[in-house]
Amino acid sequence: MKERILTGDRITGKLHLGHYVGSLKNRVELQTQYETYLLLADVQALTTHFEQPDLIQENLRQVALDYLSAGIDPDQATIFIQSLIPEIAELTIYFSMFVTVNSLRHNPTIKAEATERGYQEMYYGFLGYPVSQAADITFCKATLVPVGEDQVPHIEQTRKIVRRFNQLYKPVLVEPKPLVGDVPRLVGLDGNHKMSKSLGNAIYLDSTREEVSEKIKKATTDPARIHKTDLGHPEICPVYAYHKVFRKDGSDEIYESCKKGQIGCMECKRSISQSVNDLLEPMRERRSLYKNDPKKVGEMLMSGTEKARQVAKETMQEIREAMSMNYF
Repeated sequence: MKERILTGDRITGKLHLGHYVGSLKNRVELQTQYETYLLLADVQALTTHFEQPDLIQENLRQVALDYLSAGIDPDQATIFIQSLIPEIAELTIYFSMFVTVNSLRHNPTIKAEATERGYQEMYYGFLGYPVSQAADITFCKATLVPVGEDQVPHIEQTRKIVRRFNQLYKPVLVEPKPLVGDVPRLVGLDGNHKMSKSLGNAIYLDSTREEVSEKIKKATTDPARIHKTDLGHPEICPVYAYHKVFRKDGSDEIYESCKKGQIGCMECKRSISQSVNDLLEPMRERRSLYKNDPKKVGEMLMSGTEKARQVAKETMQEIREAMSMNYF
């Protein structure tokens, strides 16, 4: 049997280039080598969007289309909906019995997001998000989790939970390992933060050619460069960062030209816009095919969820037996 991968996204909005290079690209490349499960985390989306549940349904469809357009093959990977797997919720409750509040408060990803969102107090669901994520990963006994750099603390929390469970009861669960993409952190268009939906500094995977060009045209560049002949500092420029990621073969030339004042920022932006659009064009074509057949997408999600549910039932039977909760 192939080893299993579990990964996914909170469906708080469409996916962007940071998601692609941080994790989604790896998922596409590994789906033929591993038994792959992709989670549409609608329950976890409520940890920050509980006041806007009407957005979840639309986001669910959009993220599913993002997966498919990026190259996820539903014949190779299982895409499923979190809320339709009640065993995940049950496992989350069991894990929460022996995870301390202090360990969750010190989770660096939780702390960073709470600060970013200006939370003076943390809601129970938000604070317990890593416990829920541990249940997502362990219900199918995944051994590998492709994630962005900011999610690595969550995987370490999962590993601790697995070890604790296996020590308390029986060695039923598997410790997963994180797999971070080639670009752990893609800077946003503003140059100050990672690319993020909430910060409005992202290029989305469903962007048109015009939208890509317009966003990159407005991107922050080296503030010291006023004229084309000014000597540049590409190491602090987000546009050059995109050259390194999306136009690797020509990035050294761009670096030297910028340093010597031989290339202007607008020319540099036009060049990288073309490279990003070349990357996204096949995605646009695949998205169009799936978008025009919503029934097929719905059937794919139902089939994937049914398959994941069966795996969850089998794991929970082992869990309950390990915990002496198989009463009859």
